[in-house]
Amino acid sequence: MRIRLSRTLTVAVAVLAAVAALPVSAATADVPEPVPHTAPADHATYIVTVREDADPAAVAERVGATPVHVYRTVLHGFSARLSPAQVEALREMQDVESVEEDGRAIGF
Repeated sequence: MRIRLSRTLTVAVAVLAAVAALPVSAATADVPEPVPHTAPADHATYIVTVREDADPAAVAERVGATPVHVYRTVLHGFSARLSPAQVEALREMQDVESVEEDGRAIGF
């Protein structure tokens, strides 16, 4: 019994060591790097929802916005600091479903 436990622990330690030795890039290969935003701090942050068949990053690019986050799972869209002109341009696009100023949800 003691020999079997010793072998099991040896194998477990070897497996953990092998996993720990993997390069960090291998563990995060599917996670995109966050895009730094460069919009002026005085512009409000908006959540923009786009149609499922539209690329959120491409929609942001069309109005010169740099997304803070691009959402592709529960929400399909992006958040970005936007000027009033960008907000208006996005609201007129057929690919855009909604443009809402980011804020705190109340009542939850």
